[in-house]
Amino acid sequence: MANLPLTIPTLIISMLLFMILFFGIGFLLNMLLRMTWIMAVIYPVVVIMIVDNVEFFQYFSEPGVTFSKLAESFVLLHFSDIFVLIFGLVGAILSGVAIRMLRVRGYQMF
Repeated sequence: MANLPLTIPTLIISMLLFMILFFGIGFLLNMLLRMTWIMAVIYPVVVIMIVDNVEFFQYFSEPGVTFSKLAESFVLLHFSDIFVLIFGLVGAILSGVAIRMLRVRGYQMF
């Protein structure tokens, strides 16, 4: 896959989309599972699945090789990719904050 240049508008839109995407997923998971910080806990696993091109079971069958590939993948990330992933984490955390605020204000379904 070729590395295409990432323009500033594309970066801003990507950051906002990741934040909204993980806010929405986290909000729904928090509503259904009634676990406030579930998406913030799951998010690092999602990032590993996005960044690394290794199958899940290889982390258990070949941990040395797989974790070194994972570290190499993280080192090779561009700043734009890091910003997009950070905004996804912000969205996941904001979903937990929103659910917490709704529960404090007395909304029982959240």
